Amino acid sequence: MAIYFIRHGIDDEGYRGGWSQRGLVVEGYRQAERLGCYLKENQSSFNITRILSSDLQRALDTANEIARALSLPVESSQSWRETNNGLIAGMPHEIANERYPGLYFSELRMDERFPGGESPQDFFTRINISFSKLCNELESTDPKENVIVVTHGGVINIIYHILKGLTWTNKNAHFPTSYTSIHKIEYQADMWVVTAENLTEHISSDQAAGMSN
Repeated sequence: MAIYFIRHGIDDEGYRGGWSQRGLVVEGYRQAERLGCYLKENQSSFNITRILSSDLQRALDTANEIARALSLPVESSQSWRETNNGLIAGMPHEIANERYPGLYFSELRMDERFPGGESPQDFFTRINISFSKLCNELESTDPKENVIVVTHGGVINIIYHILKGLTWTNKNAHFPTSYTSIHKIEYQADMWVVTAENLTEHISSDQAAGMSN
């Protein structure tokens, strides 16, 4: 039993991410397309039975490319969204910096919310609940069921902290999460453990780069 967390493909980096509904750029579609082909070619090893996804467009675009290759439906949900950055979601960086100077996720207090959005603590709590719910659901189903979750760098980073027993804050260094990277966790000896980190075999090294978004 495994969960494959996948970060979305590259989107337009000139805008604030978070709850932005901007989709993938052409390169991001190509990354997702290659990932879909890779998963299909290796389906005997991955044995993917479900595709879950954040309902933000960049994640959905990625999930839909995977779904097209594997002939599986996509189950989308707000639960797997990146942090809610409220009023600056999808705003050009230049405008966001003019209107909200210094407003960055890493600069917030843990209990301080983005205007119209979440606090870091809110974000962590939401992902922790979503992750626990999915794990509990899978533990009660077919042990051969393997699931993909297409989501965001910040979400995957929180999950790494949970599984590795590390205290998470919005000021911590991020675990590597390249665009369309694969992060595998497996259920072993009654616990979930990380068994593969930031796999990018399906894409070239120059396309694998990318900071959390």
